[in-house]
Amino acid sequence: MPVPAAAISTGNATQVRELARLSVKASNLAFSPDGRLLASGSDDQTVRLWDTSNWQPLVVFVGRSKRVTCVAFSPDGKLLASGSEEKTVQLWDLANRRELRTFAGHTGTVWSVAFSPDGKLVASGSDDNTVKVWDVSSGREVRTLAGHTGHVYSVAFSPDGKMLASGATDATVKLWDASTGRELRTLAGHTGYVNSLAFSA
Repeated sequence: MPVPAAAISTGNATQVRELARLSVKASNLAFSPDGRLLASGSDDQTVRLWDTSNWQPLVVFVGRSKRVTCVAFSPDGKLLASGSEEKTVQLWDLANRRELRTFAGHTGTVWSVAFSPDGKLVASGSDDNTVKVWDVSSGREVRTLAGHTGHVYSVAFSPDGKMLASGATDATVKLWDASTGRELRTLAGHTGYVNSLAFSA
């Protein structure tokens, strides 16, 4: 949950209870910035939104014919990005509950999506071993970050928006200059796939 929701720890783990059971196999989950919505991407080719006050489903977005692999809310909570096995990123308008646009250009499954802190860019990581950066307002591909030798499973912007991190099946994390696309450094040390990334606040 978004801050200031309490974290699960050994001290309060006994208080954790199941609030709802999803009726689908969810591939990825994300809370909205205000914590009022939970988005889930699923093997049933849909994106679902859940009301966290009562855990009732609000809307189901259907626009793909293959599995939805990742979801991410924009910083202002007005948009939702989803990636899929169709090699695309879809952008959803939550207020009007419709698809806003589709970002096409990857040649492999999109495994991870992330908004920049200002909400102007979306980054996506793919089976094609690249990270693509997209302009939210126009849908234009801003740049492609190439350098990984394995599938890119995770992407994350730094809190100030100046860096973009990517993790891949080549067991590395790469840091990129978000404004130029220049590779800053490679973090090596893992002996397995890098499936998830997060910057400290």
